[in-house]
Amino acid sequence: MKLPALLLAVLLFSQCLAFEFIIDGEWEEGSDHDDHFRESSRYRRNILTSEEEEDFEAVRGDDITVKSYKVESRITSRFAYTTVSSSVVNSGLNAQSIGFNVQIPKRAFINNFTMNVNGITFVGSVKEKTVARKLYSQAKSRGKAAGIVRTNSQAMETFKTEVHVPAGSKIEFELHYQEMMQRKLGSYTHTLHIQPGRLVPHLQVDVYIFEPKGIQFVEAPNTLGEHFKGMTKITHTKQKAHVVFKPSLQQQRKCSNCTETAVDGVFTVQYDVERESNEGELVVSDGHFIHFFAPSNLSPLSKNIVFVIDVSGSMWGLKMKQTVEAMKTILDDLTVDDNFSIIDFNHNVRCWSEELVPGNALQVANAKKYIQDIKPNGGTNINEALLKAVQMLLKAQNQGIIDQRSVSMIILVSDGDPTVGEIKLSTIQKNIKRVMHQDFSLYSLGIGFDVDFDFLERIALENRGMAQRIFANHDASEQLKMFYSQVSSPMLRKITIHLPVDSVTDVTQNQFDKFFKGSELVTAGKLKLSGSTTLNSFITAAAATLDINLQTDADPQELDTVLSQQQHSFAGFARQMWAYITINQLLAERSVAPTAAKKRKITHRLLTLSVEHQFVTPVTALLVESEDGPERLLADSPRDPRHGCCPAAGVITPQKVTLVESIPPSRPPWVEFLSPTPSPVKGVSPITLVENDPHFIVHLPKSNMDICFNIDSKPGHILNLVSDPGTGIAINGQLVSGKKMKNNKLNTYFGTISISAKEIGLNVVVSTKKIDLMEGKNNHSFSWGATAKITLTRAMVSIEKESKMTVTLDGKISVMVLLHRVWKKHLINVDFLGIYMPSTNLYSPQVHGLIGQFSNEPSVKVYDVHEGTEPDKKQATMEVKGNKLMVTRGKQKDYRLDKKQGSDVNCWFVHNSGKGFIDGHYTSYIVPNLDSFLPTV
Repeated sequence: MKLPALLLAVLLFSQCLAFEFIIDGEWEEGSDHDDHFRESSRYRRNILTSEEEEDFEAVRGDDITVKSYKVESRITSRFAYTTVSSSVVNSGLNAQSIGFNVQIPKRAFINNFTMNVNGITFVGSVKEKTVARKLYSQAKSRGKAAGIVRTNSQAMETFKTEVHVPAGSKIEFELHYQEMMQRKLGSYTHTLHIQPGRLVPHLQVDVYIFEPKGIQFVEAPNTLGEHFKGMTKITHTKQKAHVVFKPSLQQQRKCSNCTETAVDGVFTVQYDVERESNEGELVVSDGHFIHFFAPSNLSPLSKNIVFVIDVSGSMWGLKMKQTVEAMKTILDDLTVDDNFSIIDFNHNVRCWSEELVPGNALQVANAKKYIQDIKPNGGTNINEALLKAVQMLLKAQNQGIIDQRSVSMIILVSDGDPTVGEIKLSTIQKNIKRVMHQDFSLYSLGIGFDVDFDFLERIALENRGMAQRIFANHDASEQLKMFYSQVSSPMLRKITIHLPVDSVTDVTQNQFDKFFKGSELVTAGKLKLSGSTTLNSFITAAAATLDINLQTDADPQELDTVLSQQQHSFAGFARQMWAYITINQLLAERSVAPTAAKKRKITHRLLTLSVEHQFVTPVTALLVESEDGPERLLADSPRDPRHGCCPAAGVITPQKVTLVESIPPSRPPWVEFLSPTPSPVKGVSPITLVENDPHFIVHLPKSNMDICFNIDSKPGHILNLVSDPGTGIAINGQLVSGKKMKNNKLNTYFGTISISAKEIGLNVVVSTKKIDLMEGKNNHSFSWGATAKITLTRAMVSIEKESKMTVTLDGKISVMVLLHRVWKKHLINVDFLGIYMPSTNLYSPQVHGLIGQFSNEPSVKVYDVHEGTEPDKKQATMEVKGNKLMVTRGKQKDYRLDKKQGSDVNCWFVHNSGKGFIDGHYTSYIVPNLDSFLPTV
């Protein structure tokens, strides 16, 4: 497999002369010279890292005037389009080279660069790399100079170009790049390097954010230093935010009389979006869809972790000290439900414990002491150490130590290439893949620049993990801890985002091994041309103790209408984001392609997409040409009359290093769209229900009769509906009141319903805002904003978006809760819940409660039907439980089929809060807690 070409150019401009130095290397994976190439590539890495000590300046040159330096980012639905521009004048007496430098995130793709030199505009275009090189060579043969993009040592990549211009020339630079924001630890972080290198009369940073579902928060931490405290302004509405940093010339000065700028650092914006429910956000725009999935309020899965730590001689000193410091914090994060062990290796492999042990206080303390006593020395035997880690997890799995719903991972920390045992990288890669179980993941952390990060990344991507470089500096310990915090709370396993095959095409990765707390899973694709007015998606996933099915939908036209009205949004974000995700996945697949033929096929697809979407990737280059045509390159700009020649830049050819954090599995066969569709119901079956004030309608199947009564209790009271010690089930409802009296009466409604099944260990608490599921120590929360199906061992919970929720316990007892929404500004009414229970529920003979008592149906006789005080409400006498009651014929509402109007249910109404029909007085059914049972007599 060929690596992307590594281009390193040193440009020296002197009148008509241009000198360049290019290192270009290629290698074939699995060939005999792959490890030899690795040794030479390490030399190249050292060349690149020598740039660390350079002072970075956005605009370079002597005797120049920087008129303006502006950065603008437009973030739309997590996709950022950034433009960096500067206006510069050569205010010296001689022609000179002026440089324009920008640091951009490594995960960003440059997609355009333009320059205007003395009124002549040069624009960039992305071309296949060999085509660009050919044009570059042609330009160079005519004495034209070159520009370059090259990487530095941190998480950024440096774009550099230079142009040689006569005195008095005005140059305008403009660089464009795009990237998808990645959610980590609960927020998106957008970073912009602001390093003008000098005072600038017009310096401004604008970040515009538009999120259709709403912005939860937006912050701009003062990362530029105390000097600029309070100078960043944030304007924030529900869907939009504007962050602006615009220091005056005086405010930029290091001191009141200084000529040096204090603007030198990273400008950071952090934000997160509103998530009304766990089903995610389905966005449709410009013929493409994006599905964002970041559920919350779920209990974490337990973990099985083997830490594999390099303790070879090269780890001596600061590296080992910081690794130990980080490991102490990481070990303290383990819980008693987690299992772990530690393997440390140099030329030998040692195990702190041969088997996984629980993460209790005693084991953690022993592990910390073990790590503290490690003394680095010797070589590096990565192969044996990783094989031992896999063997340890397999043994634990075979012994039943590993819970089937837990997450198993190996975390490798190393700073060097293998030097002992098996040292051939391709063989090590094959060895690990051969023994690795499909439920295990490998995460690789490479410390410093001696480590072969490409290799660590390949073995991680190939084994359902990711790799991260840890920079060997003073905060390496914090970097290690930060990485661990991203993977320390797995929330879901085996996540699949299904979409209807007749509606979409070219779908990116839609199966994910894990979801970690605070992160986000993203799937994108193209829409097929159809007349459908709604796009649906359906998610399946496994949580700690339950299986989840979630459904969401989107209107294909709605967002585009909104975007057309937004001044600072990026209308083409969906198309570019789909390409961005697809290209990154292809780069990951390309890095682990098993054959040359497979790699060629991927490369061809990469090239097509990169050129089509104008992204500078490892297979493309950016060619800068005059708007007047390809023959007028930058070197054809007006000659300096004093020197009779010269100059400027022609081709910008980056080494694009993309650090991909996950790799999709091979594309699965498409699954039929599994969206649950309700079967048509022609009528409604008789059922016991509570609606409105709260009105009880009790259906007596033996008598084929419906009896109604009302409970005139107080807001805050909790009424017991079902109390069954035999099955361990208690169903209670808490009352809320209307906003004010109506007809001299303050109505009450059920605002919260609790369904507690103690034998199962399950408690479901339903309010008008959310649905909480508590199973043992696991707590999960769902909103009414999504259609969902949650499968537990002995229960099923289904949620129909903004409509109803049904709990089925052991297949014997079913409870449906209906959600009633009212206009938020209604002067009297509030949101409330209705509850419906079929008379077929199988309770024990001990069941009681306002509804439960009628499981043992009493004998009811109604007679002496006669006209009442109101013509349409007849009256009668009812005999029940030894009581004679006056009852009134009336109608109540069943809202199962029609939530607005309801269906009429004819019933006999028992007055005085059901007195005589229910056992005792209604106040005896008031309980102290939502999960309380009635006291037994």
